Amino acid sequence: MPDTLPGPVTPRPALLRFLGGVRTVTGSKFLVESDHARILVDCGLFQGLADLRRRNWAPLPCDASDIHAVVVTHAHLDHCGYLPRLVRHGFRGPILTSAHTARLAGIVLRDSARLQMETARHANENRWSRHRPAKPLYDDADVDQTLRYFDPVPMGADVEIMAGTRLRLHHGGHILGSAWAHLILEDGHTLATSGDLGRPGHPLLLPPEPFSGADVLLMESTYGDRLHDPETGRAEFTAVLTRTLARGGTAVIPAFAIDRTEVVLHELAELRRAGTIPPSVPVYVDSPMALAALDVYRDAITARSPELRPEILAQGAGTLSPEPFLAARTVQESIDINRTSGPAIIVSSAGMATGGRVLHHLKRLLPDPRNAVLVVGFAAAGTRARDLVDGARTLKMFGEYIPVRAEVADVPHLSAHADAAQIIDWLRGAPPPRTTYLIHGEEDSARALRDRIDHELGWTAVVPRSGEAVLVR
Repeated sequence: MPDTLPGPVTPRPALLRFLGGVRTVTGSKFLVESDHARILVDCGLFQGLADLRRRNWAPLPCDASDIHAVVVTHAHLDHCGYLPRLVRHGFRGPILTSAHTARLAGIVLRDSARLQMETARHANENRWSRHRPAKPLYDDADVDQTLRYFDPVPMGADVEIMAGTRLRLHHGGHILGSAWAHLILEDGHTLATSGDLGRPGHPLLLPPEPFSGADVLLMESTYGDRLHDPETGRAEFTAVLTRTLARGGTAVIPAFAIDRTEVVLHELAELRRAGTIPPSVPVYVDSPMALAALDVYRDAITARSPELRPEILAQGAGTLSPEPFLAARTVQESIDINRTSGPAIIVSSAGMATGGRVLHHLKRLLPDPRNAVLVVGFAAAGTRARDLVDGARTLKMFGEYIPVRAEVADVPHLSAHADAAQIIDWLRGAPPPRTTYLIHGEEDSARALRDRIDHELGWTAVVPRSGEAVLVR
């Protein structure tokens, strides 16, 4: 019998594993495994409820050293904050993302390491942790090593990750540098992930680039059961500030350091120009991370980034500076702010009041009914911001319960997430994926968006479970 050469081997379908960001808005991690490549899409920290935070310490279902590359859609902690932990456990591949995301992620990860190290040190000094000794998830050295693996890629260009596996990033309109990602796998099938999808009305950024189709789509669902009402929200934002300043109070705005602070400052600048905020009222920005991020946004304006709205480029970097705003970079400057009286406005991180300098301001200001807290974005279950929105009468901070007598306003019109109708509009007109998986949303939101996609688009949409694995085909 003559010898015969074996025919070409058909690649097997890739396997997609949901390791985080499922039925919750934190911890986004999606592992794509094919015959020759293992790629992690997003690598975020879990936040909020204690059961979720404990998952940050659990091992992944594969060795970190076996992951060939990580794709990061944007620089928020719930999408990039686990990277130093992954590197600590042996990951040595490229971290593929946009240039702006690489720069912002460095700011976010250094701040995350600092907070974790401070928390562990405080727990050990005051013996309140069950762990002896308490340790951080990662430290400054882990972040230093992680930043060496960032490999920025241009938006809109095909980049080969491994032989037969390619990546293309598209502008996501959520924060500076954010992207929705399109993967072409070695068997020819395609997978797209929305990351966090921006809303068309973002005051600084252009809308996300249109969805162009994929065999499998991972679609965020943070606001999958809600609609934004920007005009009503802006009016409420203005009214709360006006009432608070009129009664001599201080308004504290917990704001994510990346993008939300920039958007809040833009809104405050508009109110300053309109005369709603008198020139005599100081606006404090108390977050070193936010101030570092502001520099990135200002540099993007100066460089005329194609992500930014033309009117923002025309106004220049000064559009993010509602003078006289006062920057607090040092601990002493933050302490000095906490000794001042109203009327005043304080913008401080973290946005969900899970940690950071904003806690010291809340502890001082919450007991006084002249003051106000404005929650300007999504607040996940188990966070102090969510407790405030839900009407908590006390808030636990620094081992004691603080009475909540200040006015609390939920004004999510400043959120950088698309709402349910905007998500449908983004999907409409694209070739239908074989399956759309609803991720990065609490369960009710994800289910509501699933039903809406089914009814309005006729697509197959699924809310996956944590740890579930499906074929990409």
